[in-house]
Amino acid sequence: MLHISILTLFPDMFRGPFDQSIIHRACQHKHITISTINIRDFAKDAHKSVDDHPYGGGHGMVMRVDVVDRALLEVKKQHTDLRAHTILLDPQGTPYKQSMARQLSAYQHIILICGHYEAFDERIRTLVDEEISIGDYILTGGEIPAMVIVDSVVRLIPGVLKQKEATIDESFSTPLLEYPQYTKPQTYKRHSVPAVLLSGNHKKISLWRASEAQKRTAKRRPDLSCVTDTSTE
Repeated sequence: MLHISILTLFPDMFRGPFDQSIIHRACQHKHITISTINIRDFAKDAHKSVDDHPYGGGHGMVMRVDVVDRALLEVKKQHTDLRAHTILLDPQGTPYKQSMARQLSAYQHIILICGHYEAFDERIRTLVDEEISIGDYILTGGEIPAMVIVDSVVRLIPGVLKQKEATIDESFSTPLLEYPQYTKPQTYKRHSVPAVLLSGNHKKISLWRASEAQKRTAKRRPDLSCVTDTSTE
């Protein structure tokens, strides 16, 4: 079972997303456990300060290393039996990919540190195993990136999805985007389902899907891989 600890200044933000759908069912069925830890609880002054002005001047406030370190040590102390992997959610981190989600799903304990304010004290980076960014843009804090990572990891844990094959052929599980999918009605506003999908010929369907995945990747995301020709005679 995977345990996920989320260090945040806004633990209530996670109630809605984590109380619904797949993550909620995964918790109910004991595939995962999730705890949110309020970083502010580890501040020692009367005002529960977790940030301060940057040395050298500058705009905004910087999250303090000592407060984060105390929170992190307490979380690890509560789960000494689990092998922990600590992640700092930061726009400067490694861009997040599906392959990283698969790696994270194999851990026993993932600790996600959500930032806020202008920046982290640089020394916080020495406390973590990895830094991750979910994209080249700036959010108000690390809470939404944490939700993204939790969602992407939880669905890969065995038993969470009813059909274990559901995570195999989807986009980014291979260097290709997923092939087009169709369901009823067979024709809608002059757009019809490709005839090959109605043929019942599984070999032809498999070849069509492979070819369409190649075409879609070449057109939409040529950066993902060197697209090769999968057509056959």
